[in-house]
Amino acid sequence: MFFSFSYDPYIAVIGDIKNSRNIKNRGEVQKKLNGVLEEVNERYAEDLSSKFVITLGDEFQGLLCRGANTMQIIFEIERRMYPVKIRFGIGVGRITTDVIKEMSIGADGPGYYRARNAVEFLKADEKKNRTDPADIRLELDEENLASQIMINTVLSLMTVIKESWSDRQREIIWDMMEHQDSQANAAKRLNIRQPAVQKSLSKGNYYAYKGAFETLGKALEEIERRDV
Repeated sequence: MFFSFSYDPYIAVIGDIKNSRNIKNRGEVQKKLNGVLEEVNERYAEDLSSKFVITLGDEFQGLLCRGANTMQIIFEIERRMYPVKIRFGIGVGRITTDVIKEMSIGADGPGYYRARNAVEFLKADEKKNRTDPADIRLELDEENLASQIMINTVLSLMTVIKESWSDRQREIIWDMMEHQDSQANAAKRLNIRQPAVQKSLSKGNYYAYKGAFETLGKALEEIERRDV
């Protein structure tokens, strides 16, 4: 057991585009983000209490009723929006306002407070000019502080691995993460040889990254509202 809750928690996710003011084609990026979020809302409809929606030009949010696919949702948004980089704040807790399925705007409560605090923590960490600051952070209540520390340590290490990837390594690793099949199939899709796939996976620490990703998925799977 990773978590202990005396109530049914929601999982609030806030995404914030990095350096959005410096993006020249902001309108195109926002249009692309809107399309990506629409696909996520459709694919993960059963996981969502409120659909993902853009709240500001450079920010979006959604509300999950179960945690099993949280990392997968973030991965899909991150992959589809690249090279635009996004920081993600995940907050677990109560929602004190009405929950509207079609949009998460207007919802409030500890879950969203924690997601917001997570985003602000990441922003502050980036300003300290640390090497490879994390781009995903989870915040929980005090009863689950030890699990919060452990998960955020794993997320930080995953960022270190991600930031070491070359463009080719990222292309191959993301293909493997998306399709979850063999190196031979990845080589066919990318029109390269299998040894090249193997070399990139090894140098990019793919199996360590994948193991951490799956472990976090299993941990967050414990979070699920009983009224779903």
